[in-house]
Amino acid sequence: MMEPSQWRMHVKTFQDAVHGAITLHPLCVKVIDTPQFQRLSFSCNWPSSANPLKSKTPLPVDVLLATMISCPTFIKALGTCYFVFPAASHNRFEHCIGVCYLANQLVCALQSRQPELDISEADILCVQLAGLCHDLGHGPFSHLWEQFVRQARPEKQWVHENASTKMFDYLLKANNLVEEFQRYGLKEQDIIFIKEMIYSVSGNGSEWCYRGRPREKAFLYQIVANKQTGIDVDKWDYFLRDSLNLGIKVTFDYHRLIQFSRVIPVEEQPQICIRDKECNNVYDMFHARRVLHRTAYKHRVVQIIDNMVRYPLADVCDDMMAYCNLTDGVLHQILLDEGDHPDLLHAKKILTSIFRRQLYLCVGHTRPSNFATTFKNIKEALERNIPKDSTLTPQDLVITQVELNYGMDDQNPVEMVYFYNKNSPMKTRKIKKEESILVPERFQEKIFRVLCRSNKEDKFKHAQVTLMAACQELGMKEPYFLRPLKQDLCHCPFLTPMRELCITNP
Repeated sequence: MMEPSQWRMHVKTFQDAVHGAITLHPLCVKVIDTPQFQRLSFSCNWPSSANPLKSKTPLPVDVLLATMISCPTFIKALGTCYFVFPAASHNRFEHCIGVCYLANQLVCALQSRQPELDISEADILCVQLAGLCHDLGHGPFSHLWEQFVRQARPEKQWVHENASTKMFDYLLKANNLVEEFQRYGLKEQDIIFIKEMIYSVSGNGSEWCYRGRPREKAFLYQIVANKQTGIDVDKWDYFLRDSLNLGIKVTFDYHRLIQFSRVIPVEEQPQICIRDKECNNVYDMFHARRVLHRTAYKHRVVQIIDNMVRYPLADVCDDMMAYCNLTDGVLHQILLDEGDHPDLLHAKKILTSIFRRQLYLCVGHTRPSNFATTFKNIKEALERNIPKDSTLTPQDLVITQVELNYGMDDQNPVEMVYFYNKNSPMKTRKIKKEESILVPERFQEKIFRVLCRSNKEDKFKHAQVTLMAACQELGMKEPYFLRPLKQDLCHCPFLTPMRELCITNP
């Protein structure tokens, strides 16, 4: 086993846009320098016509450069958001490095303040590696791929965290890194621990279901992905990194959350607790999530493009060797492919429409009066209310459901957090919403958007009429139309609540 005094001579420093100069362990650098991890950043998939390895004659430099630029492969952190927010083109690569750094900051702070926790050097290194590798399993355009596989192959119950553990196993095997892990004192149990921090299914509560670490170190499982409270370093980094690249301000301060974190036994299990005076900071953190979802992730045009992009490659995620080659570059490969298969030509047509900004039209959106109203309810209501003399068909309509919350559906996530007071640092309590009058009354809202695949004016107007009738049938709020239903009437009920009164009493 290599001593800390030896490996500290081989650390590397990265200049990060969010955290500044950060230093990483040599073993983390070994993992970063593998094709499986570099897949998250930038490489090149060559088309057969311009592949220097297959070409019989040397290719001109300008051809090579043009091909590299036109055939990039990477995995954007925000999927198709960059079509709307041009600066949001950062990749999973830098996010994973940022999470690795923050994981190290938090676990070292706990080790320094509470030596009785017996946090070892192996524990610290495992937590860093879990943060570094937690997103290895993401597919093209990140969460968009995950949504697609769930729809195309619901029986798989596929999640990117599970794919990350499989990719981690493949990374170790393909690069012969097991011996390298052993050099730094990591054994088979530590590798299990790393994968459990990335993805694991919670037990029934009383039974300890993890094999990597005993119950006494349960708090280590809350650093990278916290299933109990949702406060973890993964969220801290992507909130800050996404907001920076989107140009959206967020106000929470993760430095204070690290400074005032403390491990305290809760129901016979040690958990990471927060100082009570940081309650508002925690609310700000969860509010940042809602702001980013509402403003960017669930943006109207982003959702339109998401619904236009579809992949016929759902089975690839079972083969890690093939999955390594599946990145955002799949779109460019489709556009450059010279085949004439009908499905390929149809895909090219859709992608060309996206790049030319010929997108589906947004008919309007509405909020259900009853939160029990489902996607199926509005879909069936729309189909029933299509005018009989219309050329509009159910296939012309696309329904998207937007749920905005604080990360735990309609629950207040802050009520899941255990807080402590400086006068009683080993005694915890929960802070209820009723203790403040400035927190939201509700923590979730649902919005249904209706899109129209056709850009024909008559179909679009019939789609508006259909949406209006469906809302009336279901007793939903009057829809908001981006384009007025009637040319002489500005139809914005949410922006102009006094409109009806002004019309009836001019």
